[in-house]
Amino acid sequence: MSKLERNWQYAEQYPAETDALVRARRLSLELGIEPVSRSIGAHLSALTVLSRATTVCEVGTGVGVSGLSLLRYAADTTLTSIEIEPEHLREAKTVFSEAGIPVSRLRLIEGDARHVMPRLNLAAYDLVLLDADPGQLLELFEHALGIVRPGGCIVVPGVFAHGRVPDPAARDEAALACRDLLALVAESPAIAPVLSPAGDGVLTLVRLDG
Repeated sequence: MSKLERNWQYAEQYPAETDALVRARRLSLELGIEPVSRSIGAHLSALTVLSRATTVCEVGTGVGVSGLSLLRYAADTTLTSIEIEPEHLREAKTVFSEAGIPVSRLRLIEGDARHVMPRLNLAAYDLVLLDADPGQLLELFEHALGIVRPGGCIVVPGVFAHGRVPDPAARDEAALACRDLLALVAESPAIAPVLSPAGDGVLTLVRLDG
């Protein structure tokens, strides 16, 4: 194992998780859902606090791993979370309830995010998380730009597509979609991007004023 691999492994194992997060992560794996990694969960927890986000929108509820991470330290934050799979959303409601998250802080929406996001208020969210089908990534990103406020963040986990994005020989749909998004934001004067190797890669974007 190389030094970089040891560093990555250490960073992944470092974050401590609450009992609720541990249970949600275990349930995710039982249902065949790939949740955000521990390091990305910690990233989300800290980013919500650092950005003083009070309104957060999440695409891809799963069973609540990322949602619990977003709300972990932010007592006044409300979460709008969109999930297309009804079974996952039912499990997420139970997970949030058992974690003691008040219903008043949650707006769980069952549906296709491509249809739901255009109905959300413009510039209404401090942070938007896109944990969704890579094939829909560019379309969802355009919607996210509309609903995040200037100075707000868009976070996209999994942008390395299981290591295929850095491999120029990989030409599958997920790798191409992630590369297209990375190229788009790198060239945009309206966005400040940062790419981190945490987990399977996490792209954090700040929508600039104007």
